[in-house]
Amino acid sequence: MNEIELKTKIEGLEKAIAEHKDFAGTYESDLVRAQQELKDYNKPELTPSQLDDVHEAIEAGISEYDFSDNDNYNIEYGIDYDGRITCESLELNDTYKLTETIVKKVQDLFKEIEDEKTDE
Repeated sequence: MNEIELKTKIEGLEKAIAEHKDFAGTYESDLVRAQQELKDYNKPELTPSQLDDVHEAIEAGISEYDFSDNDNYNIEYGIDYDGRITCESLELNDTYKLTETIVKKVQDLFKEIEDEKTDE
């Protein structure tokens, strides 16, 4: 191939790529939508009202937890270069208590049933 033929081939390929970019965008959006549908496939369905109830239950569980109790924290102090005492780290202990409080509020929204057993 000579230089003119190569330039013509490059221009043709660039045009083909540009034309197919429109299709690629459509395919990408379809792919993202299908991937999200797959993620959501086995999730239980809730109405917006039910989701609001779950949200309120979580808020109620958090509000009942005593964040002001100093025994719930592990605090490490240090001294700064200018002689000031600083908090080096602050860690929430007993997170299971917070989790239990929230889970209890959310569980109160639902009726628990037995799992369906499949005979093989």
